[in-house]
Amino acid sequence: MPFHPSRRDFIATIGATLAGSLLRAPALEAVAPVHSPADLSHSGTPAAPAPAEIRWGYAAITWNGNDRQAITDVSALGFPGIQLRANSIAEFNGSAQAVRDLLDQNKLKLVAFSSGELDVDSSEDAQLMLHSANAKFVHDAGGGYLQVIGARPKNRLVTDQDYTNMGRMLTDLGKRTADIGVPLGFHNHMYSLGQSAGEVDKIFDAVDTRYAKLELDIAHYWAAGGDPAKAIPEYRDRLLFLHIKDVVDVTPSKESDNHPYRFVELGQGKVDIPAVFAALQQIQFSGWAVIELDGPTDPSRTPKQSAEISKTYVEQKLGYTV
Repeated sequence: MPFHPSRRDFIATIGATLAGSLLRAPALEAVAPVHSPADLSHSGTPAAPAPAEIRWGYAAITWNGNDRQAITDVSALGFPGIQLRANSIAEFNGSAQAVRDLLDQNKLKLVAFSSGELDVDSSEDAQLMLHSANAKFVHDAGGGYLQVIGARPKNRLVTDQDYTNMGRMLTDLGKRTADIGVPLGFHNHMYSLGQSAGEVDKIFDAVDTRYAKLELDIAHYWAAGGDPAKAIPEYRDRLLFLHIKDVVDVTPSKESDNHPYRFVELGQGKVDIPAVFAALQQIQFSGWAVIELDGPTDPSRTPKQSAEISKTYVEQKLGYTV
């Protein structure tokens, strides 16, 4: 399951330390698109390795917080990139240089960093401070992108103003992370504000996409009833990078079970992954595709073995070389 760090804990431990350095970071005009836009329509033809330029990463979440082992295994499998979560700050004692050194030793790029949630019902200043501090950590670790998820309001109905507020907060945060040199990506996610295709659209209607773009998770998008292959041309000017995962429906085990789906290794679920990559080819996307899995689907399987299954799918079924 996604890692949601406590804002209070992170602000207390790292916010004050990093705040001064954030003020000294050079300003950027805006975040540039990662690909050239093109007019096209969706096609169901099989994906092929060219002309899109896909770089492959793997997310450390599968290792359940053991990021050092994740780095070793992801490197051994030949992936050029990795995504880490906010727990790595504590794991590496707040040292971005230690993260950078270990990644360099393993010839890995820190593609993205999962920073937690933006919450329209919580203090905006505190959240901007937290996530800006995390962006500074990413920058100092040699990383690429900062990822945030929209927290769904609790104990009340969602209003149209919530989507507007989320879009504004993303823009405000994106301006700060752009000043640091780290583009901001919004992660569509089940049971979040930004779950369905319609909710993502409403949020991005209020976003200045010079400063925040979509990090499209194809399995969450499918689980919420959307077609991720169709989302790619629709968001072609606003795509930052992608989470590549697969998912199956499951029967809830009890009435209170609110997760009627299960993430699985690539090729073992219901997402039309070839169609996704056909769409990426059509828009000539150039950027990162990060494979993600919350944990091995078989308890006898190691995280590395799960990652290898997905790598084999990418190379044998999609025709890419990781």
